[in-house]
Amino acid sequence: MTSCFTDLAQQYIDGTWRPGNGSWDIIDFNPYDNEKLASITIATVEEVDEAYRAAERAQKRWAETNPYARRAVFEKALRLVEEREPEITEAIAAELGGTRLKAAFELHLAKEFLREAVHLALRPEGRIIPSPVDGKENRVYRVPVGVVGVISPFNFPFLLSLKSVAPALALGNGVVLKPHQNTPVVGGTLIAKIFEDAGLPGGLLNVVVTDIAEIGDAFLEHPVPKVISFTGSDKVGRHVATVCASLFKRSVLELGGNSALVVLDDADVDYAVDAAVFSRYVHQGQVCMAANRVLVDRAVADEFTEKFAAKVRSLKTGDPRDPETVIGPVINSSQADALACVVEQALAEGATAVVRGTTTDNLVEPSVLTGLPADSALLRQEVFGPVAFLVPFDGEEEAVRLVNDTPYGLSGAVHTADVERGVAFAKRIDAGMFHVNDGTVHDEPIVPFGGEKHSGVGRLNGDAMLDAFTTQKWISVQHGRSGFPF
Repeated sequence: MTSCFTDLAQQYIDGTWRPGNGSWDIIDFNPYDNEKLASITIATVEEVDEAYRAAERAQKRWAETNPYARRAVFEKALRLVEEREPEITEAIAAELGGTRLKAAFELHLAKEFLREAVHLALRPEGRIIPSPVDGKENRVYRVPVGVVGVISPFNFPFLLSLKSVAPALALGNGVVLKPHQNTPVVGGTLIAKIFEDAGLPGGLLNVVVTDIAEIGDAFLEHPVPKVISFTGSDKVGRHVATVCASLFKRSVLELGGNSALVVLDDADVDYAVDAAVFSRYVHQGQVCMAANRVLVDRAVADEFTEKFAAKVRSLKTGDPRDPETVIGPVINSSQADALACVVEQALAEGATAVVRGTTTDNLVEPSVLTGLPADSALLRQEVFGPVAFLVPFDGEEEAVRLVNDTPYGLSGAVHTADVERGVAFAKRIDAGMFHVNDGTVHDEPIVPFGGEKHSGVGRLNGDAMLDAFTTQKWISVQHGRSGFPF
């Protein structure tokens, strides 16, 4: 497995694999056992420029390529992912501590998004719009934006890089991808290798492994990219949005969340427990849609708490390569320390630990806390790890108020025996996505994905990809002669 990382521990610029020219290296570690997987010399500002210029040159010919020919590249890429699924699974476990379950979940969605990219190549359509001017024909063309910069996160790096890279390429754009420093291979160079082997022309997709300590805002400020697609924290997203707006670039921002799973008084408690445990603890809780808060009507709170705690205690924490493991390591020691601080702060504020896990290196066992004061800041922020807050409520009105009492608005779920009651509840929540009688963690290739408030700007998936990665161009034709006033 280590050889795979060593082979891909390079920059991929203008169709060439090469070391970076920076003065220091990013060390790629396995978060479970701290094994050194690879060392990558970072890319400089000059190499970011080379990557964008290469994408700009290659994009013009790519945009003129028959979309049926473009489609063939994504069909081949999909076959390669299917063929290499065992190796990719091992890479996900090694580089980001993903369990077998998590890797299967991520790869399933990645393949679905590649299938959608196959169809997306043929999706753009033009229109002819009537004109009040005699003899005039108004044509509206849907055209690529040109070059897209993609910045991807560490939690689902393979999926969330592909989610922007594949549609942008399918629609005729060039791409420069900057993966997260903790997942440079799974989120970056592994994807470049798949597309290279699938026959994507050199220069169209470039991967720069670097750090803002080296390049500052050069990735955002470069004049070539017209769109920046960023997935990550709201703090960094705010900066990305500010820089892009100042330069009249479009930004697509998929940011953090503080989702709630709500259990109403008529819910199937056993089913709600299963949904809540998955929603909070999938991939160690390092998911933007994870249910940070589990809100339970007091009528069923005791039963729910007992069953929820029992199920959480049964979750095995350990080696992500073990098929029995549900909770693997968090991404790094900083994250592990931050989560320990969250639990300590909650307890200091008066919370009770129904389940209190221990921390060993990057392995953070799950915790379940209840009784947190209503004014605690912890209930309004994103907690990126296996810590759940159980919050009782009295009736739907209070539940709606509690769910909305956060600066985020990404996802959520409600459980009830009455589907229409659930839908009516969901309509009152300030979030981009809300699910009735299900978990909070969902993504589908043709359904608009995105959040409100601090959870992002814009949408991805389906037709939203056209809005994200193409623009509209009006060309008019005057078949007669226009009359001019002078």
